[in-house]
Amino acid sequence: MLTERAARRVARVPIPLRSGWATRPHPRRLPPGSPRYDEILRTHDRAVSLGFSMYRDPASGASVMTAGYLAERGYCCNSGCRHCPYLDADEPAG
Repeated sequence: MLTERAARRVARVPIPLRSGWATRPHPRRLPPGSPRYDEILRTHDRAVSLGFSMYRDPASGASVMTAGYLAERGYCCNSGCRHCPYLDADEPAG
């Protein structure tokens, strides 16, 4: 049985975007008090301004997809992406 989110993706029903998705990472995946938070945001913003779909995380070295890339993709993959622009299933729209 498909989850509601998976059913929406299959049916191409848009999932609502979270408020501030383009400029702030998902708060559950990178809380504002996290170490190197400001540096991570600057690195993300630079990648976006250069048109990159990913950037190298300054803390871990991992590749991280930008919010713009994830929004253009058009669906949530449920992988816990740091900059996921979509609302979680338990978050209210608006």
